[in-house]
Amino acid sequence: MKHIIVFLSAILMANLTMAQTIEVCGSCNISTLKEGIAQAKDFDTIIVKKGTYKEHNIKVDKPLTIIGENYPVIDGEAKGEIITVTSDNVTVDGLFIINVGTSYTEDYAAIRVKNSKNFTIQNLVLEKLFFGIYIERSRDGKVFHNKIIGDAVEEYNSGNGIQLWYSKNVDIEHNFVQHVRDGIYLEFSDFCTIKNNVSSLNVRYGLHFMFSNDDMYQDNIFENNGAGVAVMFSKRIKMYNNIFKENWGTASYGLLLKEINDAEIQGNTFKDNTIGINVEGSNRINYINNNFISNGWALKVRGACYANLFKSNNFLYNSFDVSYNSKINDNGFESNFWSNYTGYDLDKDGIGDVPYRPVKLFSYIVNRTPETIILLRSLFIDIIDFSEKVSPVFTPDNLLDNKPKMKKITW
Repeated sequence: MKHIIVFLSAILMANLTMAQTIEVCGSCNISTLKEGIAQAKDFDTIIVKKGTYKEHNIKVDKPLTIIGENYPVIDGEAKGEIITVTSDNVTVDGLFIINVGTSYTEDYAAIRVKNSKNFTIQNLVLEKLFFGIYIERSRDGKVFHNKIIGDAVEEYNSGNGIQLWYSKNVDIEHNFVQHVRDGIYLEFSDFCTIKNNVSSLNVRYGLHFMFSNDDMYQDNIFENNGAGVAVMFSKRIKMYNNIFKENWGTASYGLLLKEINDAEIQGNTFKDNTIGINVEGSNRINYINNNFISNGWALKVRGACYANLFKSNNFLYNSFDVSYNSKINDNGFESNFWSNYTGYDLDKDGIGDVPYRPVKLFSYIVNRTPETIILLRSLFIDIIDFSEKVSPVFTPDNLLDNKPKMKKITW
């Protein structure tokens, strides 16, 4: 076996040594990217000079490196898909791709990677698109530093900025995505990393997960999207240090969790959202060191949520800290800071001497009858909230933070 590996490595090194560089330009012997790919041999490099190339349905079916010099424009003239990669070991770098075809039966993309591995898609600018970057049944790739600007207005006739489908081990980092349906979409895609991206002003979600396990998203900004971020039907997701901001609307939230189990949500900021986190049917999740700032609801727990831990979070100036639609509580609240807490700390240990009850009777009433929200901040509401605090009848009597922090938590 060792001899076979050495032999194959030698062949690969020989191919790389013999690799050539092909130039594509309007006045060159090779004037189109399609022609350059046809002329190239495995592991060659194609340099596309600055200019405009009106091409679509470009097939990359061999291991190549394609590099744009000063962002040459690949104009698909709205005729369909523009670049499709079907080979392993392909790099596409530095192109400006515009005018993807729109279809109600085909998911045309600016660039599609299909049944491939060891790919790199980087430094692209994509505009006037249907789908942007579409990764299909591929693995071990990188989608780095791309700028994707769509012109989506409605969901039904728009596509996603970056889409993964049945893919694995893909790193999506430092991308900027705006004005598409979903900024980043994962379905049946495992062990992926989504890091340092900005996804904003999208018609539906900044990020949308479905049936994708063991993924991590970290240090991203999801701002002013139609419905925020949705993570659904997935396991062992890690969500670290992201910002969910200004996702407003009657059916909007910073983060929707539905049927999520065994996840870590840590170090995130939820600010100025209708709902910070809307959670349903999700279990064994640790919510630690998060900031909930000036949201309508910081947390809205819909039901069937068990064995979750909310620890060392800051709840600052939310209209409602926690909304709960059940009298039964199996979740733990521990050592959080609540700006609405009015207790005292006689022994000066930084922990309130009186437990804090974050679920107010008025939030229960608003869940039942949304129109009553107009009574928010009235004296009548203060009275009924105080009565429920003294003697809980409608809210869970064991939903307490027994060690509320007296000062905002810093990490």
